[in-house]
Amino acid sequence: MNVAADFKRRLLAGEPLLGTFVKTPHPSVVEVLAQTGLDCLCLDAEHAPFDRVDLDRGLLAARAGGIAALVRVASGQPHDILNALDLGAAGVVVPHVRSAAEAEGVVRACHYGAGGRGYAGGTRASGYVSPPIGERLARTRTETSVILQIEDIEALDHLDAIAAVPGVDAVFIGRIDLTVALGETDPKAARVMTAVSDIVAACCAARRTVGMFTPDLGEVPNWRERGASLFLLGADHGFIRAGAALLRSDVGF
Repeated sequence: MNVAADFKRRLLAGEPLLGTFVKTPHPSVVEVLAQTGLDCLCLDAEHAPFDRVDLDRGLLAARAGGIAALVRVASGQPHDILNALDLGAAGVVVPHVRSAAEAEGVVRACHYGAGGRGYAGGTRASGYVSPPIGERLARTRTETSVILQIEDIEALDHLDAIAAVPGVDAVFIGRIDLTVALGETDPKAARVMTAVSDIVAACCAARRTVGMFTPDLGEVPNWRERGASLFLLGADHGFIRAGAALLRSDVGF
């Protein structure tokens, strides 16, 4: 089974997908999480210390474990996107997309063609010179998930246009950055909830898959009912902290 293509198929179909962020740049973390039954992992190269070698090893571990691995890239710059995709990411989550023009630039950088992603045969993504170029160019369209992150005030004025850009596979709501951008400290503040609702509604109207992070898992059924289907929740750091706290509680001293 082609894990990346299957993930994209499910993403576009609006199937419920559950993943988590990986903040620790070590392949063992990916290897362990690949055994948990999650639908995907997202290596956080925006907020965690992943360099190119760390991403290479993490994506290799994901492939070995049979799980789709996205990369939240540091920026929407073509070189950041190229780096993640050449190493074999199933797709990218691109932060701080504020306009349709920026969305179009991201889509272009994710795919081969004039003005787009540069081609190199000797990469994991290209099968190390197999398959032939023509087949590889065609397959990338079915294997690469393009996910745009909305988390800025400026983007709220362009939701419909961003969601309508051809080649965007999903829009992901960066809830915490959005909270801060709106001048709030509570991700459940009324202004934040209204903005999240507006983003979900715009994506659903455009028949675009919508995903999100939420710190309150109790919200998930409500957002599922309203049309969200991709949930990247928690992170490996949180699991470690929670597990250690539970151990202390269970032992009782």
